[in-house]
Parts: sequence; structure tokens; C-alpha cells
Amino acid sequence: MSDHRLRTRAPADPAPRTPGGSGVAAAFRAAAPALAVYAAVRALGLLAFWAAASAAGKDPLGPLSGRWDSVWYQRIAENGYRYTVTLPDGSVHSDLAFFPLLPALERAVSAVTPLTLGGAGLLVAWTAGLLAAWGIFAVGAQLRGRRTGVVLAALWGVYPTAFVQSMAYTETLFTALAAWALYAVLKGRWIVAGALCVLAGLTRPSAAALIAALAITAAVTLVREYRETHRAGPVLRRNARMIAGVALAPLGWLAYVVFVAVREGSPVAYFDVQAQWGNSIDGGRALAAFIAGLPWPAALGLCAALGLPGWLVVLCVRQRQPLPVLVYAITIVVVSLIGAGYFGSRPRLMMPAFPLLLPPAVALLRLRTTGRTAAVLAALACASAAYGAWTLLGAGPP
Repeated sequence: MSDHRLRTRAPADPAPRTPGGSGVAAAFRAAAPALAVYAAVRALGLLAFWAAASAAGKDPLGPLSGRWDSVWYQRIAENGYRYTVTLPDGSVHSDLAFFPLLPALERAVSAVTPLTLGGAGLLVAWTAGLLAAWGIFAVGAQLRGRRTGVVLAALWGVYPTAFVQSMAYTETLFTALAAWALYAVLKGRWIVAGALCVLAGLTRPSAAALIAALAITAAVTLVREYRETHRAGPVLRRNARMIAGVALAPLGWLAYVVFVAVREGSPVAYFDVQAQWGNSIDGGRALAAFIAGLPWPAALGLCAALGLPGWLVVLCVRQRQPLPVLVYAITIVVVSLIGAGYFGSRPRLMMPAFPLLLPPAVALLRLRTTGRTAAVLAALACASAAYGAWTLLGAGPP
């Protein structure tokens, strides 16, 4: 299937082609500015946190690899799935709520290096962060040119909760897989996209957004082509690779759900485990109750803040982003808002929705000089670093 229907207009400054050179090497050279900027803003965040932790007399590595979800992943890497804890209210938290790819990588890296499981988790997260920035750059460059791709990767690196990108969490790993899967769809490489979806489905439940992006895009494409030809056979044969990629996409997520079902002896065991953690889908009731319980000035401010993702979605639609990119970003936002989980985690859960940052990236490039764009990014990086240091030294999870 031709992929022209999935693209926007051709970028104004496409990545240069290197005659006779390696495709990967050429792609890396094109992405090098984005990777350098991303690494710089994340290094600034780590430096700010190190300074704050040292001033407070605390271990700067502890919050990055030894708190909150990181501990659960390392326990799985060390002992497999066997740990539960019963809370005072009687709810049971099982490690089956955590998907297996990150702990598997932690165990593998720790086995072949001198690193502890915590150090291995950080190495995986930081490496995945660079791969995610590369994939985000690739998507931005495909849609709007290389300069936009660089700014898009930088904005993802200065996202308010970007400090999580420096932790032994799954955000960077999942975003890397999602970004490259979307890029593969934009290039018409459906089997590659489906394989990346399998890995994303072994990383975190929000892979459902990626699976939906592929499935809806494929369905729209098949319906459109059938209406044009009224011949189902040729349409299906012409799009066989697309159909295969879509069929492949949910297998990782389904495999883990089946694993939990068999282990616990119930077909809905995975959903029961998530419900015990308070991660069920309630249509937004928990969010509404949380807002209603706030003093009215705070409630109004929070409603205004929650309006920002909606406004960015509108801008993405007006920007005519390709269907798979739109579906992915919108689904990530919606699922993050309609879940019953801990409110403070919602900004982190929305962080993989990097296409929402494409309109701000384009707007930044409309500033009169490169210096002004750099100054805005520098200010955002400083704000993000300060907020990250303050949050990591706090008591609550991100």
C-alpha cells in the first residue's frame, strides 16, 4: 500500500541522504542535533537534582533507581512475579500489575555488566530516552522538517514531569517503542510497526493507544479503498502487510494478560489486579471527585490546567496530523484522564503523547531568530529541572 495518504505535506528541510552511506549512520547524523539538545536538557535536570540532593544531605541516586515503581520492577527482575503486599485498608497490591519487559532488560543488563539491578534500570531508561528522542525527532522531521524534529525532541525533554525520564521507569522505553512504531507506519512499514507494538504491549498497558492507532488507521484505509474499487479481494491482497502488522500489534499485551489469567486462574485476573491498585477505568469519576473536593480557586486552576491538553489536541487536529499520530496522542490523553488512579501520576501518564508538542514546536520556530527559540527552550529546561529536583526530593510518587 502506498503511504502517501498517511502523510502531511513533505517537510521543507528533509534529512540529507548520504550517497553510498549506511542508512542508520545517515539517520543518526541527521538526528545528532536533536540527541545533543535532548541529552543537554536531561543532563541539566540531573545536575539540578544532584545539587539539591547534596544540599539536603540525601543520596542523589536513591530516588532515581530505588523508590516507588522502580523497586517493584527490580524485585520482579530479581525474583520473578511472586510478591504481594496487603495495605491497611485490605486491598492487595500484586507485582502482576507491572509489565515484564523492563525487569527482563534490567536482569539481562545486570547479568552481563557489573551494574546492580538499580544501575541496570537507569542504563536502560537513559538509553531508551535517547532512542525515544531519536524517534520523536524522526516523526517530527517526517511531518514538518528536521528543525521541527529537533525542537520537538527538546520539548519532550523539558516536559514538566520529564524528570521521570531519568528514573528507572518505563516512560522512556515505552515512548521509544511508540515513536518508532508511529514512524514505521508513516513510512508504510507495517510489519515493523506491529513488532514494535508487541514490545510496547510488554512494557505498559498504555500500549492500547498504539494498538488503536494502527487498527483505526488500517480500518479507515481499507474502507476508503473498498469504496473506491468495490472489490474486497484486491484491496485485502494489496494491503496484506498492513493487515499482518495490525494483527501482530496486540500480541504482546494479550500475551501478558493471558499469562496473568493462567497464573491466577481467572480470565479477568489482570483487570482485577489493576483494580486493586486503583487503576481501573471509571470514566473520569475519580478525577471529577478530586476536583470537587478542592477549594474553588484550586479547582478552577486545575480545570484550566486540564484544558491545556484539550487545547493541544484541537491544535493537532487543525494541524492535520496524520491519523495514526492523532489517534495515538488522543487515546493516551483520554485514558490518562478517565482512569481511577492516583491523580499526581496523570501528567506522567500523558508524557508519551509527544505529538501534542508538535504545535508548540512549530510555534517556537516562528520566532524571529534561532537565539529566541534557544532562549525559550533554555528557560523551559531550567524550570523543568527545578521542578524535577523539588518533586524527586518530596515524599509522594510522580
